[in-house]
Amino acid sequence: MKNSVLVYLMTAILLISSSCNNKLQNINEAEESISALEIKHHDSILASDAFMGRMPFTKGEIKTINYLKHAFQKMGMEPGNGESYFQKVPMVEIKGEPSQKMKIHSAKGDLSLSLLDEFTASTRRIEEKVTIENSPLIFAGYGIVAPEYNWNDYENLDVKGKTVIVLVNDPGYALHDPAVFKGKKMTYYGRWTYKYEEAARQGATGVIVIHETGAAGYPWGVLRNGAQNADLLLRPKDKNKSRCALEGWITTDAANKLFSELGFDYYRLTKQALKPGFKPVPLNADVSLNINNHLKFDTSNNVLALLPGTEQADECIIYTAHWDHFGIGTKINGDSIYNGAADNGYPLACLLETADAFSKLKIKPKRSILFLAITAEEEGLIGSEYYVTHPVFPLNKTVANINYELFIPMGKMKDVTITGYGQSQLDDYVKEAAATQNRYVVEEPHPENGMYFRSDHFSFAKYGVPSLFCKGWTESAEHGKAWTLNQVNDYWENRYHQPFDEYHLSDDASGLVDDTKLYFRIGLKLANETTFPKWNDDSEFKVKRDKMFEK
Repeated sequence: MKNSVLVYLMTAILLISSSCNNKLQNINEAEESISALEIKHHDSILASDAFMGRMPFTKGEIKTINYLKHAFQKMGMEPGNGESYFQKVPMVEIKGEPSQKMKIHSAKGDLSLSLLDEFTASTRRIEEKVTIENSPLIFAGYGIVAPEYNWNDYENLDVKGKTVIVLVNDPGYALHDPAVFKGKKMTYYGRWTYKYEEAARQGATGVIVIHETGAAGYPWGVLRNGAQNADLLLRPKDKNKSRCALEGWITTDAANKLFSELGFDYYRLTKQALKPGFKPVPLNADVSLNINNHLKFDTSNNVLALLPGTEQADECIIYTAHWDHFGIGTKINGDSIYNGAADNGYPLACLLETADAFSKLKIKPKRSILFLAITAEEEGLIGSEYYVTHPVFPLNKTVANINYELFIPMGKMKDVTITGYGQSQLDDYVKEAAATQNRYVVEEPHPENGMYFRSDHFSFAKYGVPSLFCKGWTESAEHGKAWTLNQVNDYWENRYHQPFDEYHLSDDASGLVDDTKLYFRIGLKLANETTFPKWNDDSEFKVKRDKMFEK
């Protein structure tokens, strides 16, 4: 009897051991299929001149989305949107023509600000003409309502029919005090998009953000150039009438001039705005402005592919990478095709290699995996915004989002740099996966620039889904930190959003292979768990997620 029990136990142990070895071999084989050659092959096509810069609404879009569809089909992925690989995203192109002067009327006299030199103005309202006439101006500090930080710049303030002027970023950045908001690290409350959204929630007619290069993360020239381009927007049922009629910026000098002419000390008021309980200041002046719009309606496409889960198929992990870039634009040094090899051809190639690795698993994950190639990221995260408001999987069944964005082929890296470090428990997943590659985890070098809010993962985060954005970015294994910093700076200065972001046969994609394997490991772990990763307690997105699971 004892011998029989011993034989049974030994057999069970051998079977369990064999099963574990098979699972590990299964994972390793799938992971090792991720190839630098394939990543470069995809990028050489997607970033080629033949794809014309992958601009939505162009032949470049048709080529791109069909390439992605066929790649997913070839690896055996199912359509991710019912019977289709495509999700139509209805958009409108608005080319606004604001008045050349922003007119300010007060009892102290009239003055005006000059378009582009001193202010920019746009509207999301889908109307041929928007008029702001004699709208009272109010300085509303940072324009923030943040209960978790005991902060409310709109408390007891009625802004209906009025235009608020607000500071960019948040008080933590200005004070560099970690006890105020998150110190130097920008929160979403500091992002200009939040300022626009909050002003609209408060019922304001207009909102004007005061630009400051350090606090914004970019110089005035970026806003000036962007203001001369058309905007792509989603087409909501209310035609964006719930948004402010005017969304604009003014320079610091223009704000100082305006406040001074109206009898206020600009710098004294901005210092007062750093304190909780700041009371908004009516400027005793009205603003008037017209915006004439040229409207063009069209539809673009997200591309979706699905690997169904084996046990918890109603829950999913979503991998994302945007497929779009700027198409054919202003000619620079004889080149007018904005190829977008690093932004976002290589990340898109890495997403395809991740999907291919999952397709090679003999033991499929318990949860579903959705691969989502997104349109119109460059125009303001439009495709991802559309997906989260029209999701295939309910957001309370969406475990996490893992986003690929702006991968520069710099060879093998010692680091994994997390943009938005400290936001959620996903950091722990990165640390575990990075350790298997003998890499260390580091926070992005300039969190005050708000990069966490500038790619598609943010659309998921804003609606409560924990979202991850990381990559090798800080220390080259071969050349060190200084060399890496030079490479990154060179990219920002000479290739980013220019025709020179191109594929080169000499590109070293070995580090991109490591990043793709890292993403594969993280997603696989999440897909075989029963728990949901959480936002950290000090994250501004925690409340939104908690409400999803309230009974």
